Amino acid sequence: MYTVGCYLAYLLISMAITVWVARTLHKNGRVFLIDSFGGNAEIADSINHLLVVGFYLINIGWITVTLRTAGDLQDFRSTLELLSEKTGGVLLVLGIIHFGNIFGFSRMRNRALSRPQPPLPA
Repeated sequence: MYTVGCYLAYLLISMAITVWVARTLHKNGRVFLIDSFGGNAEIADSINHLLVVGFYLINIGWITVTLRTAGDLQDFRSTLELLSEKTGGVLLVLGIIHFGNIFGFSRMRNRALSRPQPPLPA
């Protein structure tokens, strides 16, 4: 009984966190991506959408792969401990993906800024 409840709570909490983070990153990352792509809003929006799709695929995949547990849970304490461990793993994966994206796009932005810019037309 505890195992199924833990699975359901884990799925609900993890999916809710994943959706919230994806929406937040999509909304607030747009300005950063536009800057990273030299003001090209169309390509930035396209990349932003593709990043969200990849984000969902990786995180939902991770959530489902880590759903299973080795044994039955016998009490509420062990249920909370397992739920905490699994949810913490999801949060770590979300954070790693986020910082990986920020690092990659920051490097791309810095390279773009270091290139000589053509003169503006008069």
